[in-house]
Amino acid sequence: MRIVRTKDYNDMSRKAANVISAQVILKPDSVLGLATGSTPIGTYKQLAEWNHKGDCDFSEVHTYNLDEYVGLSHDDPQSYHYFMRTNFFDHINIDINNTHVPDGANLNADEVCPAYDKMVADAGYPDLQLLGIGRNGHIGFNEPDDVFSKGTHCVNLTESTIKANSRLFEREEDVPRQAYSMGVQTIMYARMILICASGEDKAQAVHDMILGPVTPRCPASILQLHHHCIVIADEAALSLVPAE
Repeated sequence: MRIVRTKDYNDMSRKAANVISAQVILKPDSVLGLATGSTPIGTYKQLAEWNHKGDCDFSEVHTYNLDEYVGLSHDDPQSYHYFMRTNFFDHINIDINNTHVPDGANLNADEVCPAYDKMVADAGYPDLQLLGIGRNGHIGFNEPDDVFSKGTHCVNLTESTIKANSRLFEREEDVPRQAYSMGVQTIMYARMILICASGEDKAQAVHDMILGPVTPRCPASILQLHHHCIVIADEAALSLVPAE
C-alpha cells in the first residue's frame, strides 16, 4: 500500500481527483470502478470542474459502480443511480449509456448478480477502482463476515451501516436493509485501487485496513495484498497510523 497523508477533506479530494484524472488522460477509454457516499463527492466535484475546463475528457470512459440498495427505483433520490447522476454524471461529458450501476429495482438477486458480474468481466475489469471505507471496515457493501465475498451478491446490511446511512434518509426505518454489492474478489481484479478516507470516525477502520491482520472481519484489510493500492486519507483518518 502507498499511503498519502492529506491536510483535510478538500486536500484528500483534490489528490484523489489527480490520480483519477491522470488515469483518464493517459487512457481516454479507461474503465473506472466508482463509489458512492459522502467521501467521493469532493473528488467528483473537482473532476467535473476540470472537465468543464477541458482538462479531463470522459467521453470514452466506461464506469461500473460498486453497489446499489435493493428495492429502490433508479429515480429514487436515495438510490445510487440517482446519486451518481446528480453528483457526477450530469456534470461531465460522459455517455450515460457507458455508466453502470447494479439494478436495485430488480428484486431477483439470481438475475441481477450474475448479469452484473458478466458485464464487469466483459469490460475487462476496472483500470482504476475508487473505494471508500465504512466505519466497520466494509468496502462497497461487503460487510464484516467469516469469508471474503467473490462476485456480486445480495448483502444484509449490518445495524452499524444502517445507522451510518440513516443520515441520508428521513427516518432510520426508511434505510433499505439489503443491497447488491460487487464482491471483494471482483474489486481485487482492478489494476489499480484508490481508497479514500476522511475524519476521525474512520480512524480505527483505516488502522485495521493498513496495520491489522488480513481478515474478512475487516473486509478492507484484503487491500494489503493488492499489487497497486493507494490510500489517500486526511490526518484525522490516519491518526492511529504512525507516520513513516
